[in-house]
Amino acid sequence: MEALPTDWLSLLILTFVLGMKHGFDADHLATIDGLTRYNARCQPGLARYCGTLFSLGHGAVVMAIALGVSVLAGQWAVPEWFGTLGGVISIAFLVVLGSLNLSAVLRAEPHEIVQPIGLKGRLLGNLRHVSHPGLIALVGSLFALSFDTLSQAAFFALTATQFGGWQHALLLAVLFMLGMLLTDGINGLWIARLIARADQVALVASRVMGLVVSGVSLLVAAFGAAKMLSPAVDAWSDGKELLFGFLLVVIIAVSFLAAVRLTRRVVPA
Repeated sequence: MEALPTDWLSLLILTFVLGMKHGFDADHLATIDGLTRYNARCQPGLARYCGTLFSLGHGAVVMAIALGVSVLAGQWAVPEWFGTLGGVISIAFLVVLGSLNLSAVLRAEPHEIVQPIGLKGRLLGNLRHVSHPGLIALVGSLFALSFDTLSQAAFFALTATQFGGWQHALLLAVLFMLGMLLTDGINGLWIARLIARADQVALVASRVMGLVVSGVSLLVAAFGAAKMLSPAVDAWSDGKELLFGFLLVVIIAVSFLAAVRLTRRVVPA
Protein backbone atom coordinates (compact mmCIF):
# COMPACT_ATOMS: atom_id res chain seq x y z
CA MET A 1 0.00 0.00 0.00
CA GLU A 2 1.34 3.42 -0.95
CA ALA A 3 2.10 5.91 1.81
CA LEU A 4 0.17 8.96 0.67
CA PRO A 5 1.54 12.50 1.19
CA THR A 6 -0.19 15.00 3.44
CA ASP A 7 0.29 17.94 1.05
CA TRP A 8 -2.83 18.35 -1.12
CA LEU A 9 -1.06 19.24 -4.38
CA SER A 10 1.41 16.38 -4.01
CA LEU A 11 -1.48 14.05 -3.26
CA LEU A 12 -3.30 15.14 -6.43
CA ILE A 13 -0.23 14.56 -8.59
CA LEU A 14 0.60 11.24 -6.95
CA THR A 15 -2.97 9.99 -7.39
CA PHE A 16 -2.84 10.73 -11.14
CA VAL A 17 0.54 8.99 -11.44
CA LEU A 18 -0.71 5.97 -9.49
CA GLY A 19 -3.66 5.79 -11.89
CA MET A 20 -1.22 5.72 -14.82
CA LYS A 21 0.82 3.01 -13.12
CA HIS A 22 -2.33 1.02 -12.34
CA GLY A 23 -3.24 1.14 -16.03
CA PHE A 24 -0.01 -0.72 -16.83
CA ASP A 25 -1.03 -3.63 -14.59
CA ALA A 26 -0.41 -6.92 -16.41
CA ASP A 27 -4.02 -8.00 -15.83
CA HIS A 28 -5.26 -4.79 -17.44
CA LEU A 29 -2.93 -5.16 -20.42
CA ALA A 30 -3.87 -8.81 -20.96
CA THR A 31 -7.61 -8.17 -20.84
CA ILE A 32 -7.49 -5.08 -23.06
CA ASP A 33 -5.28 -7.00 -25.47
CA GLY A 34 -7.85 -9.80 -25.68
CA LEU A 35 -10.83 -7.45 -26.04
CA THR A 36 -9.07 -5.43 -28.74
CA ARG A 37 -8.05 -8.50 -30.75
CA TYR A 38 -11.54 -9.98 -30.51
CA ASN A 39 -13.24 -6.78 -31.63
CA ALA A 40 -10.69 -6.23 -34.40
CA ARG A 41 -12.31 -9.25 -36.07
CA CYS A 42 -16.00 -8.58 -35.40
CA GLN A 43 -16.24 -4.83 -34.58
CA PRO A 44 -13.18 -3.07 -36.07
CA GLY A 45 -14.55 0.38 -35.31
CA LEU A 46 -14.88 -0.46 -31.63
CA ALA A 47 -11.53 -2.21 -31.20
CA ARG A 48 -9.44 0.93 -30.71
CA TYR A 49 -11.69 2.13 -27.87
CA CYS A 50 -11.58 -1.04 -25.77
CA GLY A 51 -8.92 0.33 -23.42
CA THR A 52 -10.86 3.57 -22.92
CA LEU A 53 -14.16 1.81 -22.21
CA PHE A 54 -12.45 -0.63 -19.84
CA SER A 55 -10.97 2.26 -17.85
CA LEU A 56 -14.26 4.13 -17.66
CA GLY A 57 -15.96 1.11 -16.12
CA HIS A 58 -13.07 0.51 -13.76
CA GLY A 59 -12.95 4.16 -12.74
CA ALA A 60 -16.70 4.32 -12.09
CA VAL A 61 -16.36 1.66 -9.38
CA VAL A 62 -13.33 3.43 -7.86
CA MET A 63 -15.34 6.67 -7.64
CA ALA A 64 -18.30 4.89 -6.04
CA ILE A 65 -16.04 3.29 -3.43
CA ALA A 66 -14.26 6.56 -2.71
CA LEU A 67 -17.57 8.36 -2.19
CA GLY A 68 -18.93 5.61 0.06
CA VAL A 69 -15.82 5.44 2.21
CA SER A 70 -15.61 9.24 2.52
CA VAL A 71 -19.20 9.32 3.84
CA LEU A 72 -18.46 6.58 6.39
CA ALA A 73 -14.98 7.83 7.26
CA GLY A 74 -16.06 9.28 10.60
CA GLN A 75 -17.50 5.93 11.67
CA TRP A 76 -14.71 3.61 10.54
CA ALA A 77 -11.06 3.41 11.52
CA VAL A 78 -8.66 1.52 9.26
CA PRO A 79 -7.26 -1.58 11.04
CA GLU A 80 -3.47 -1.69 11.26
CA TRP A 81 -3.37 -5.03 9.45
CA PHE A 82 -5.33 -3.68 6.47
CA GLY A 83 -2.37 -2.01 4.77
CA THR A 84 -0.05 -4.95 5.48
CA LEU A 85 -2.47 -7.49 4.04
CA GLY A 86 -2.98 -5.33 0.96
CA GLY A 87 0.78 -5.09 0.47
CA VAL A 88 1.28 -8.85 0.77
CA ILE A 89 -1.52 -9.62 -1.70
CA SER A 90 -0.20 -7.04 -4.16
CA ILE A 91 3.36 -8.42 -3.97
CA ALA A 92 2.14 -12.00 -4.47
CA PHE A 93 0.10 -11.06 -7.54
CA LEU A 94 2.98 -9.07 -9.03
CA VAL A 95 5.39 -11.98 -8.61
CA VAL A 96 2.97 -14.42 -10.24
CA LEU A 97 2.10 -12.05 -13.09
CA GLY A 98 5.73 -11.10 -13.69
CA SER A 99 6.82 -14.74 -13.75
CA LEU A 100 4.01 -15.83 -16.07
CA ASN A 101 4.70 -13.04 -18.57
CA LEU A 102 8.45 -13.66 -18.52
CA SER A 103 7.82 -17.35 -19.14
CA ALA A 104 5.50 -16.49 -22.03
CA VAL A 105 8.21 -14.43 -23.73
CA LEU A 106 10.92 -17.06 -23.23
CA ARG A 107 8.76 -19.96 -24.44
CA ALA A 108 7.28 -18.21 -27.48
CA GLU A 109 8.26 -19.60 -30.86
CA PRO A 110 9.92 -17.15 -33.30
CA HIS A 111 6.71 -16.93 -35.35
CA GLU A 112 4.39 -16.47 -32.35
CA ILE A 113 3.05 -13.16 -31.00
CA VAL A 114 3.52 -12.86 -27.26
CA GLN A 115 0.24 -11.89 -25.63
CA PRO A 116 0.14 -10.52 -22.05
CA ILE A 117 -0.98 -13.03 -19.44
CA GLY A 118 -3.41 -12.03 -16.69
CA LEU A 119 -5.09 -13.78 -13.79
CA LYS A 120 -8.36 -11.95 -13.25
CA GLY A 121 -9.39 -12.15 -16.88
CA ARG A 122 -9.55 -15.94 -16.72
CA LEU A 123 -12.35 -15.68 -14.17
CA LEU A 124 -14.59 -13.69 -16.52
CA GLY A 125 -15.36 -16.52 -18.95
CA ASN A 126 -17.29 -15.31 -22.01
CA LEU A 127 -17.05 -11.68 -20.87
CA ARG A 128 -13.52 -11.68 -22.26
CA HIS A 129 -15.12 -11.76 -25.72
CA VAL A 130 -17.78 -9.04 -25.89
CA SER A 131 -18.54 -6.46 -28.57
CA HIS A 132 -20.80 -3.94 -26.87
CA PRO A 133 -19.41 -0.73 -25.30
CA GLY A 134 -21.47 -1.25 -22.14
CA LEU A 135 -20.24 -4.82 -21.69
CA ILE A 136 -16.60 -3.77 -22.16
CA ALA A 137 -17.10 -1.13 -19.47
CA LEU A 138 -18.69 -3.84 -17.31
CA VAL A 139 -15.53 -5.93 -17.63
CA GLY A 140 -13.52 -2.96 -16.37
CA SER A 141 -15.89 -2.47 -13.44
CA LEU A 142 -15.62 -6.15 -12.47
CA PHE A 143 -11.82 -5.78 -12.44
CA ALA A 144 -12.19 -3.06 -9.81
CA LEU A 145 -13.82 -5.53 -7.43
CA SER A 146 -10.48 -6.79 -6.13
CA PHE A 147 -8.75 -6.27 -2.80
CA ASP A 148 -5.90 -4.16 -4.14
CA THR A 149 -8.18 -1.74 -6.03
CA LEU A 150 -10.76 -1.56 -3.24
CA SER A 151 -8.14 -0.91 -0.58
CA GLN A 152 -6.41 1.73 -2.69
CA ALA A 153 -9.68 3.57 -3.30
CA ALA A 154 -10.49 3.37 0.41
CA PHE A 155 -7.14 4.85 1.40
CA PHE A 156 -7.57 7.66 -1.13
CA ALA A 157 -10.94 8.50 0.36
CA LEU A 158 -9.73 8.35 3.96
CA THR A 159 -6.75 10.55 3.14
CA ALA A 160 -8.97 13.01 1.26
CA THR A 161 -11.24 13.45 4.29
CA GLN A 162 -8.30 15.12 6.05
CA PHE A 163 -8.69 18.00 3.59
CA GLY A 164 -12.48 18.17 3.44
CA GLY A 165 -15.56 16.15 2.59
CA TRP A 166 -16.67 13.82 -0.17
CA GLN A 167 -15.78 16.35 -2.88
CA HIS A 168 -12.07 15.86 -2.18
CA ALA A 169 -12.43 12.07 -2.28
CA LEU A 170 -14.31 12.29 -5.59
CA LEU A 171 -11.60 14.52 -7.08
CA LEU A 172 -8.90 12.00 -6.15
CA ALA A 173 -10.94 9.15 -7.65
CA VAL A 174 -11.45 11.12 -10.88
CA LEU A 175 -7.71 11.85 -11.15
CA PHE A 176 -6.91 8.18 -10.56
CA MET A 177 -9.35 7.24 -13.33
CA LEU A 178 -7.89 9.84 -15.73
CA GLY A 179 -4.39 8.50 -15.18
CA MET A 180 -5.59 4.96 -15.81
CA LEU A 181 -7.63 6.14 -18.80
CA LEU A 182 -4.52 7.65 -20.36
CA THR A 183 -2.42 4.50 -20.21
CA ASP A 184 -5.16 1.94 -20.91
CA GLY A 185 -6.58 4.08 -23.72
CA ILE A 186 -3.18 4.39 -25.40
CA ASN A 187 -2.61 0.66 -24.95
CA GLY A 188 -5.87 -0.17 -26.71
CA LEU A 189 -5.10 2.18 -29.59
CA TRP A 190 -1.59 0.77 -29.93
CA ILE A 191 -2.75 -2.84 -30.01
CA ALA A 192 -5.38 -2.00 -32.63
CA ARG A 193 -2.66 -0.34 -34.73
CA LEU A 194 -0.35 -3.35 -34.45
CA ILE A 195 -3.14 -5.71 -35.49
CA ALA A 196 -3.68 -3.62 -38.63
CA ARG A 197 0.00 -3.79 -39.57
CA ALA A 198 2.40 -6.55 -40.61
CA ASP A 199 2.83 -9.64 -38.45
CA GLN A 200 6.56 -9.06 -38.00
CA VAL A 201 5.82 -5.70 -36.39
CA ALA A 202 3.64 -7.37 -33.76
CA LEU A 203 6.28 -10.06 -33.18
CA VAL A 204 8.92 -7.51 -32.20
CA ALA A 205 6.66 -5.19 -30.22
CA SER A 206 4.97 -7.99 -28.26
CA ARG A 207 8.33 -9.30 -27.04
CA VAL A 208 9.58 -5.90 -25.99
CA MET A 209 6.46 -5.11 -24.00
CA GLY A 210 6.22 -8.62 -22.56
CA LEU A 211 9.71 -8.26 -21.10
CA VAL A 212 8.96 -4.77 -19.80
CA VAL A 213 5.69 -5.76 -18.12
CA SER A 214 7.38 -8.76 -16.54
CA GLY A 215 10.43 -6.81 -15.41
CA VAL A 216 8.45 -3.94 -13.92
CA SER A 217 6.10 -6.32 -12.09
CA LEU A 218 8.97 -8.25 -10.52
CA LEU A 219 10.89 -5.06 -9.69
CA VAL A 220 7.91 -3.46 -7.93
CA ALA A 221 7.26 -6.71 -6.04
CA ALA A 222 10.90 -6.93 -4.92
CA PHE A 223 10.92 -3.31 -3.77
CA GLY A 224 7.63 -3.76 -1.90
CA ALA A 225 8.99 -6.83 -0.14
CA ALA A 226 12.18 -4.98 0.77
CA LYS A 227 10.15 -2.16 2.34
CA MET A 228 8.13 -4.61 4.41
CA LEU A 229 11.14 -6.62 5.59
CA SER A 230 13.71 -3.85 6.06
CA PRO A 231 13.01 -0.78 8.24
CA ALA A 232 16.04 0.90 6.66
CA VAL A 233 14.62 0.58 3.13
CA ASP A 234 11.20 1.70 4.36
CA ALA A 235 12.70 4.78 6.02
CA TRP A 236 14.79 5.60 2.94
CA SER A 237 11.79 5.38 0.61
CA ASP A 238 9.52 7.45 2.85
CA GLY A 239 8.41 10.60 1.03
CA LYS A 240 9.67 9.37 -2.36
CA GLU A 241 6.40 7.80 -3.54
CA LEU A 242 5.81 10.45 -6.20
CA LEU A 243 9.35 10.08 -7.56
CA PHE A 244 9.07 6.29 -7.75
CA GLY A 245 5.70 6.54 -9.46
CA PHE A 246 7.06 8.91 -12.10
CA LEU A 247 10.09 6.66 -12.69
CA LEU A 248 7.95 3.59 -13.30
CA VAL A 249 5.68 5.45 -15.71
CA VAL A 250 8.69 6.88 -17.57
CA ILE A 251 10.33 3.45 -17.83
CA ILE A 252 7.19 1.90 -19.31
CA ALA A 253 6.54 4.88 -21.61
CA VAL A 254 10.11 4.77 -22.94
CA SER A 255 9.69 1.04 -23.51
CA PHE A 256 6.56 1.69 -25.57
CA LEU A 257 8.51 4.19 -27.67
CA ALA A 258 11.39 1.73 -28.06
CA ALA A 259 8.96 -0.94 -29.25
CA VAL A 260 7.52 1.48 -31.82
CA ARG A 261 11.02 2.38 -33.08
CA LEU A 262 11.96 -1.28 -33.39
CA THR A 263 8.81 -2.11 -35.32
CA ARG A 264 9.44 0.77 -37.71
CA ARG A 265 12.88 -0.64 -38.45
CA VAL A 266 11.36 -4.03 -39.17
CA VAL A 267 8.57 -2.75 -41.42
CA PRO A 268 8.59 0.89 -42.56
CA ALA A 269 5.36 2.81 -41.74
